[in-house]
Amino acid sequence: MKQILSLAMILLAAESAFAQDDQPEPPDPEAVAAIAAIGGHVAPIAQNDPRLEVSLYLADQDVTDEHLAIVAKLKPVVYLHLAGTQITDAGLANLAGMTTLEKLHLEKTEIGDAGLAHLKGLENLVYLNLYGTKVTDAGLEQLAGLKSLKRLYVWQTGVTDEGIAKLEEALPEVTVVAGVELKPAEPPAEEPAEGEEKPEEEKKDEANN
Repeated sequence: MKQILSLAMILLAAESAFAQDDQPEPPDPEAVAAIAAIGGHVAPIAQNDPRLEVSLYLADQDVTDEHLAIVAKLKPVVYLHLAGTQITDAGLANLAGMTTLEKLHLEKTEIGDAGLAHLKGLENLVYLNLYGTKVTDAGLEQLAGLKSLKRLYVWQTGVTDEGIAKLEEALPEVTVVAGVELKPAEPPAEEPAEGEEKPEEEKKDEANN
């Protein structure tokens, strides 16, 4: 009986240890503090999901490549917001190993084709916003291997319809948003002044109705 009880306690202890090992490590506190110091934000994406969202687009200081090196120390990051920051193509090399990334905002930055080469290994990337960047068709070619990519924003870039078509051929499930075509509203038809005869066409339409 004692042997059975001892074995049960060992199994329980082993299960407990495994459960603890299965839990993700908390984010690097120094990295979190460094991002908070410039007005950035690091938080779990949900109460029951410890994966991280990192936002730097509202930072109250310039966000540069140096800060991307700090972001790279955080694991696992799934959402990263870098819109309007001062990052460069070279700085995106810090993201190359962040394979957990699913959503990446790079809009309104100076990122170009060379920077996208660093994203080729982000196999879980679903969403990428390149609005207002310097990316061209050559940059889109760097994304052709991102099989998880579902939504891509490229308006106000150097991307052409031909480049988009080529990417859509490589990634049939991707939706590329290249902008919204705004058509001017047609002015309402003017009613004739009192006593003025209607045009002959309007008379015919009224007669037919």
